[in-house]
Amino acid sequence: MKNQDFLSEKEVAELRREIETLAAGNDQEQSTKSAVIPETLQDENGADFGAGLTPLSIEDNGSYVKIDDDNMNAFLYLMPPGDERDNYTMEELIGFLQKNGVTTGYHHSNLAAMIKKRVYRREIVAARGQAAVEGRDGYFDYKFDPDQYRAPKVLADGRVDYTNMSTLQNVRKGDVVAVYHHVMPGQDGFDVKGKPILAGRVKEIPPLRGQAVSNQEDPDVYLATKSGKIEFKDGRIDIQNLHEINGDVTLITGKVEFFGDVVINGNVESGVVIRAGRNIEIKGTVEAVNLFAGGDIILSRGIQGGQKAKVSARGNIFADFIEHTVVMAGGSVQANTILNSRISADDKVILTGKKGAIIGGYTHATKGITATEIGNAAEMRTVVHAGCEKEIYQRAQDARKREPELIRQLKDIAEEMEGVRRQRASAAGKSVEILEGKFKALEKKSQIPKAELLELRKECQELENAISQGQGAEIEVSGNIYRGTVICFAQVQMPIEHSTCFMKYFWQRGLIESSVIAYS
Repeated sequence: MKNQDFLSEKEVAELRREIETLAAGNDQEQSTKSAVIPETLQDENGADFGAGLTPLSIEDNGSYVKIDDDNMNAFLYLMPPGDERDNYTMEELIGFLQKNGVTTGYHHSNLAAMIKKRVYRREIVAARGQAAVEGRDGYFDYKFDPDQYRAPKVLADGRVDYTNMSTLQNVRKGDVVAVYHHVMPGQDGFDVKGKPILAGRVKEIPPLRGQAVSNQEDPDVYLATKSGKIEFKDGRIDIQNLHEINGDVTLITGKVEFFGDVVINGNVESGVVIRAGRNIEIKGTVEAVNLFAGGDIILSRGIQGGQKAKVSARGNIFADFIEHTVVMAGGSVQANTILNSRISADDKVILTGKKGAIIGGYTHATKGITATEIGNAAEMRTVVHAGCEKEIYQRAQDARKREPELIRQLKDIAEEMEGVRRQRASAAGKSVEILEGKFKALEKKSQIPKAELLELRKECQELENAISQGQGAEIEVSGNIYRGTVICFAQVQMPIEHSTCFMKYFWQRGLIESSVIAYS
């Protein structure tokens, strides 16, 4: 039988309504027999008219499943189930997905919503795979920069600052230099077709190797066992008390800061800053630099400071020559030549060698100056000062003036406190509380001048010591001393009016005295 021989769905529905109307209007017939509305209509040969009305299954009604190329997402597109059947069920949708190869990762909430809200003719995510979560290998968290060089800093005006490009890093004894973090395992994933996606394998790494580091207290925490320069090279940590540079130090090398000794076997160019906790030794030439040492400074080939260099040491400073440089030493300064520089030494300034000259500038030494020549034939102004500088005398004088004033303040407060104490002894009631508060306020007020007086006396003692160290200081010239030179002691100065030689100058009874050096 051909399809066109069957009634359409619309025709079948109209036919059923007509039969129902006829049945309802025939009461007598309904009382004697029930009218039967056939579920299906048959033709003259007994074939069902509704045979072609069976709803299409989900597999055949245009619904489909789409899977991404990487099999990580599956989308479900549903057509309406038709008026002749109930809504889809969860089991039906899952089965449809499975027939299309989607076996895992079902998005049950989306599927339930599609059923409940009758979501049709739209692609909805029906299943999702789960990507693998990669683990992490064990690693060391270094508390210093293991890279040898640091990037230069770009300033706001666009210039590049190379001075902080230090290749040197320091640690102190007991500092944490590295912490080990153990592996973090990964988690396998899967795609919507059930294929597993394996996470990568992770591994621990061997313990840290090196000198002067220990992890005895905690195997994952490494501590420095001494202070010094720390380096990381070829997987090893090394801490040294000596930092040696076999080459020149330039702005590209940058600032050098080290707790121990610094030895530079090359030259040091302008703009470099070097700080050392102990000694600095530079075997090449030195230009306009800043040097700071907790110990001694040795400049084997001298320094040409260009009126910008500054050299400071708590110990002694030794140089072949010093030109256009500010030098401050907690000990002595020794050189062959000092030219147009400002020198200050808490001990002595000693000019050695055949030249042994101080030419131009200002040179001060608390305990005396020894030189072969001072000044030059061109009569360049050259100031040399021995003993305690006038600033120290001025500070000592000011401190002595301040001390009686502080003592008077304390005495006035003490007398006022004594008066309050007597009043409190005879007072009663609320007056006692008032007087007690006043007494405490005065007591607190006295703490300020007391602390100031204590600090002042300490300063006075230090100044007296500095002044006493300058007692007996001499300026000795074993060669020529030229006109234009100014000899200074304490706050008194004496210009050299005529060039002379073989002289010794000293401070006696408030005057600068001189004598001729006698050689036998």
